Amino acid sequence: MNGDLVDTTPALLVGVDFGLPHFDAELDELSQLALTAGLKPVAKMTCKRKAPDAALFVGSGKADEIKFMAEQMGAKEVLFDQSLSPAQQRNLERHLGLPVNDRTLLILEIFGQRARSHDGKLQVELARLQYLSTRLVRRWSHLERQRGGIGTRGGPGETQIELDRRMINDAIKRTKDRLSKVKKQRSTQRRQRDRRNSFNVSLVGYTNAGKSTLFNALVKARAYAADQLFATLDTTTRQLYLGEAGRSASVSDTVGFIRDLPHGLIDAFQATLQEAADADLLLHVVDASNPNYPEQMNEVKRVLREIGAEDVPQWLIFNKIDTIPPERQPLEMFDLYEVDGAPLKRLFVSAQTGQGVPMLRQMLAEEVLRTVSNPERESDPRFDLDNFGENEDDF
Repeated sequence: MNGDLVDTTPALLVGVDFGLPHFDAELDELSQLALTAGLKPVAKMTCKRKAPDAALFVGSGKADEIKFMAEQMGAKEVLFDQSLSPAQQRNLERHLGLPVNDRTLLILEIFGQRARSHDGKLQVELARLQYLSTRLVRRWSHLERQRGGIGTRGGPGETQIELDRRMINDAIKRTKDRLSKVKKQRSTQRRQRDRRNSFNVSLVGYTNAGKSTLFNALVKARAYAADQLFATLDTTTRQLYLGEAGRSASVSDTVGFIRDLPHGLIDAFQATLQEAADADLLLHVVDASNPNYPEQMNEVKRVLREIGAEDVPQWLIFNKIDTIPPERQPLEMFDLYEVDGAPLKRLFVSAQTGQGVPMLRQMLAEEVLRTVSNPERESDPRFDLDNFGENEDDF
């Protein structure tokens, strides 16, 4: 990639099994990430190690194998499924004679391509700057010292890498300042929704679980939805009128989570993910057709904990049941599913065909009525919903 991403750049995918339970032996997710970023996976290689090699991550012998396979398959870039240290990345590039990137930069690249809103672009830019700030040592070869010109005292000045690092640090500070203003704007928007007495629902889940498709089915919106990773990056909020309750709810579609989501992105997207932390109810959308859905659920739970949303009431929405074979179809469309010893409501739906969506609407209406009738909530002016009409404007 390296800033000049070509749509058909052939890439060799590499994964290292360190004995962790979530290792993707087929590298399916990395392959999807590569395709989403516009790369063309031409070969895959996996290996086992007890621990990463400090210099080359995979060791010199395996690095030689990677170099040979890349030459045989015509790969122009090597992608690792794990995060590499700056030194490991630099050493591998020298050893292989090819650009080497890791899962973190791949995700950042996709986020950079997909962000559309002003705040989304700012958040991606901050995460990218923070990532690159640790890798200046490999991004620049012109590290000679800069000396003063005519009319100056001369003598050694800053090294180029020091100048570059100072420039990036300044850019990070400016971006953080702009993001701080965005957070204030979002806080104002949330207070406006509170004054409008809205019950707030956020859709969360692993990327490509079908959140945006379900969002569109619920609120009859036209948010972008596609069968690919990170189709939606920017939070979209719409009003959902619940006829059974005679009231409305505010529904937000948030960015999808993924395994090993870069911490910089979690920090940078704090303003966006705050929609989930401030919600009255989370709809955790799960791809029921994916055999790895338990691991994906755990990853979503981890991110929710990091953004302070682990205590928000949560329902499980097992989506894509239209793609499940007959022998695996649920016996009941609604049941309880135990998570960490606590039973959570679980509803099976197909956002694509609409199956189960009416039941979800009815459950949401009952939840709004139940919550409003709670004396503790009645005393909160945010939940005085008597003035809601059928046609709420979008925010």
